[in-house]
Amino acid sequence: MTPPSTPQPPAEPLALVVGEALIDVVHRADGTVDEHPGGSPANVALTLGRLDRRAQLLAWIGTDSYGDRIRSWLSGSHVDLAPGSDGAASTSIATAHLGADGGATYDFDLTWALPADVRVPDETVVVHTGSIAAVLEPGATGVRRVLAAAQPRATVTYDPNIRPTLMGQPGEVRPVVEALVAGADVVKVSDEDLHWLYPGADLDVVATRWQRSGPALVIVTYGGDGAVAVTAEHRLEVAAPRVEVADTVGAGDSFMGALLHGLWSAGLLGAQHRASLAAIDETTLTTVLEQCVQVAAITVSRSGANPPRLRELTGHV
Repeated sequence: MTPPSTPQPPAEPLALVVGEALIDVVHRADGTVDEHPGGSPANVALTLGRLDRRAQLLAWIGTDSYGDRIRSWLSGSHVDLAPGSDGAASTSIATAHLGADGGATYDFDLTWALPADVRVPDETVVVHTGSIAAVLEPGATGVRRVLAAAQPRATVTYDPNIRPTLMGQPGEVRPVVEALVAGADVVKVSDEDLHWLYPGADLDVVATRWQRSGPALVIVTYGGDGAVAVTAEHRLEVAAPRVEVADTVGAGDSFMGALLHGLWSAGLLGAQHRASLAAIDETTLTTVLEQCVQVAAITVSRSGANPPRLRELTGHV
């Protein structure tokens, strides 16, 4: 007689982050140059891993030394690479030039594609994408397929994180961004991105229009001035802690990772929780956003995209 099989415990819930991982070559105002792994979606995944969330990155890197460096960087924060993510001929590079205020401008040597036969794991509760990966072909078409496949069971989140040197003119990019916004449950966008997409527009008006197009929650970040969140019922502002800024590399990405972590802690991720996410109350939203600005403040206080680990946060959720 065959013994009865032992029931397997359910898999731990997963965040799937889809997008570029690359090497940032950072030229500082004092003339020094640093190299370190980065890429907006990769930074979001790294933040989630450091906040003790199970995260997987679906990317496009090579098997070269830069790719090895990215793999080691991710694994050090408990982030897995999705199968097939190492199929690129070479690993992409972003060159960042930092001003005296720590702000960054970027140039890219980058290709973006997705591995064949992408599978969204059954235990996925959120899929995040943004920046270059959501716009640059041929990978952007694959990103949209992944989002469509994930939507029946997972929350979909998006951060435009505009890179003008790769994305073209605002009029060309705007329809792509707006379509992704309309299909997402949560959108985080910087004031700089909105000013570029909609020159001269009232950002509150844009955020409200975006929220009404589909997302339950739209958040506009204002750097050191905090963030504004818009839902169907609320408009909520939070201030950012005052810190000495080393640079702003990865600040928005760490905010995004902390946002996913906070909504996860509040039990609001997963397709089955869409109604609850849409009805998020002001107290819960305030708690989540206060941690987001705390995480971003820690990130800008140190060089590079170096988000905090959970143990570094005070009063964490």
